[in-house]
Amino acid sequence: MANIKSAEKRIRVTAKKTAANRSQKSELNTFIKKYRAHPDADTLAMVTSLLDQAAQKNIIHENKANRLKGKLAALLNK
Repeated sequence: MANIKSAEKRIRVTAKKTAANRSQKSELNTFIKKYRAHPDADTLAMVTSLLDQAAQKNIIHENKANRLKGKLAALLNK
């Protein structure tokens, strides 16, 4: 356990941010699963937007977002 006041605060802040990031990542994965079950253009646009936002906030890596967008678009084009 941290003994310094600033270290204790960093632990609290990190825990909050981790929870928020985990929540957003979970929501993103849920939308991706829904899209894979029933691919359509409207859902693809929404998932693409969510992937871009997650990449911008460093929740997922930008390259991973681009790979997923490519895979999901290919699924729609099949």
